[in-house]
Amino acid sequence: MQHRLNSLEALERVFTLSDDELQALREPGRQFPVSLTPYYASLLSLQDAENPLRKTMIPVPDEFKVSEGEYSDPLGEDKNSPVPSIVHKYIDRALFLVTDHCPIYCRYCTRSRLVGGNADFEMTKRQWQKGIDYIAAHSEIHDVLISGGDPLIFSDAKLEWLLKRLSAIPHLDYIRIGSKIPVAMPMRITDELCQMLKKYHPLFMSIHITHPAELTSEGSMALQKLAEAGIPLGSQTVLLKGVNDEPNTMLILMRKLLQNRVKPYYLLQCDPILGSTHFRTPVEKGIEILEFLRGKISGYGIPQFILDIPEGGGKIPLVPEYIEKREENYIYLKNYAGIEGFTYFDG
Repeated sequence: MQHRLNSLEALERVFTLSDDELQALREPGRQFPVSLTPYYASLLSLQDAENPLRKTMIPVPDEFKVSEGEYSDPLGEDKNSPVPSIVHKYIDRALFLVTDHCPIYCRYCTRSRLVGGNADFEMTKRQWQKGIDYIAAHSEIHDVLISGGDPLIFSDAKLEWLLKRLSAIPHLDYIRIGSKIPVAMPMRITDELCQMLKKYHPLFMSIHITHPAELTSEGSMALQKLAEAGIPLGSQTVLLKGVNDEPNTMLILMRKLLQNRVKPYYLLQCDPILGSTHFRTPVEKGIEILEFLRGKISGYGIPQFILDIPEGGGKIPLVPEYIEKREENYIYLKNYAGIEGFTYFDG
């Protein structure tokens, strides 16, 4: 964390920056910071500005173009925050935002309004206690997702302080942690961390994985340690134009996830944050990818394609349409290969 590349000068020492990258990095009005761990920087081509991961890390001028239908808070989290750090949008679950810092800052981040020092977050146990008290007072909450920022930036002791108090709440069925650290800073996933985490089962982890290039030997080792600690792992992958929207790229990613004992969970349509037009694909692209995956990988490897409705409307799963028509008690279908004419008696 102390050696992150977070300035134009630091990036110029490592990368051959394109004219567009230089222009964006010199933009006086840029508020969302740049940050890469040395490890993650090693995954980006030093000279190729078209490297898929590089597009997600180093800004370009398109980031400052605001288009119709874009929001600073596209998921309506702020208006569903009854106390600081808690988002309670769904009845049975709560989002616990414990930090506004990450080891790396993805340019399409749905919380770019908050992370990187853009918000007045108090990352203190006293502040966390307010969130714990809210959850304890609401027995309808059965699931808490600890996120941020990235909660794994904290020391084992501070993270355990939080987990211990949440796990003592009787009506919580399980706890989830959302993190990109296993692939952004895999050396953080130590044996000591895993030994601590396994004390608080049932504990799940949602890992933000964008591209097959992130699943290096180091990243795989971090995921293996978490899996060996008995933590069910699920992936959350944001669909990004020019990064991972080629169907075969997504197939390779899903296969590698399963090899690393990570269940592909969500394929997320890129949220309409301010300045994200250059990352967003048409919704039809995600459906096309699901159609491509079906029949080429087992159901374990096919994520849900999710569109999060702006302004807090919630997650909507989108699926390909395989029903052609209905006649009396028969359904006429096409299969995964697009072959039509199959019938099913539905009487």
